[in-house]
Amino acid sequence: MRSPTIVLVEDDTQLRSTIKEALQVEGYHVHACASVADARALLVHSGAKVDAVLLDLGLPDGDGAELLPVVRTHSSAALLVLSARDAEPHKISLLDAGADDYLVKPFSLRELMARMRVALRHQGTSVRPAVRQYRHGTLDVDLEARRVLRDGAPVHLTPHEYALLARLVRCAGQVVTHRQLLADVWGADCVEHTHYLRLYMGQLRAKLEAQPAQPQLLLTEPGVGYRLAEPTEL
Repeated sequence: MRSPTIVLVEDDTQLRSTIKEALQVEGYHVHACASVADARALLVHSGAKVDAVLLDLGLPDGDGAELLPVVRTHSSAALLVLSARDAEPHKISLLDAGADDYLVKPFSLRELMARMRVALRHQGTSVRPAVRQYRHGTLDVDLEARRVLRDGAPVHLTPHEYALLARLVRCAGQVVTHRQLLADVWGADCVEHTHYLRLYMGQLRAKLEAQPAQPQLLLTEPGVGYRLAEPTEL
């Protein structure tokens, strides 16, 4: 199943990072923008299928509301407005203009994710329930806590190692193709760079497998991709 693609438009650096990480934990592929211009360029010229747009209004180069007609012209994506503006007439005008939902800041990440799932279902996009924990033998992964333990001891992973493991955890027991892994971890421009996978999978196996040369967790499906072994304990 393809990971839904989300465009996040938010100029607050900390909030953008927090929301992006939460979306990635849920299994979404995220493009983050900080301005009207960047978001317009991505929506108009990228050619990528966008499943949902999370749109802040108070952006440094204009009002995010300017992007509503851009989204509606170039995609059928669900559009959720994220704003501190809570006046009812303003919310109604944006919903009438094409927004699918409107969340007033501050909001909880759990509510945002729930509303995202509802909006995607209404668009006909199937969303797999998020997998946040994985246990197999002495390996314990908690994506929500960003914690990886082996034999009860913390394992330090680089950002790309962690992102690769997290992508496999979300589909534990299923094969994830080389192209899917490369697109989700490194971006759509890197789908031909299979040497990235060989390098980082080797590093992960060295840190997580009892016998890296004979892996029991991070399994290769020759010519197709990789698979994380079925969890042994939930």
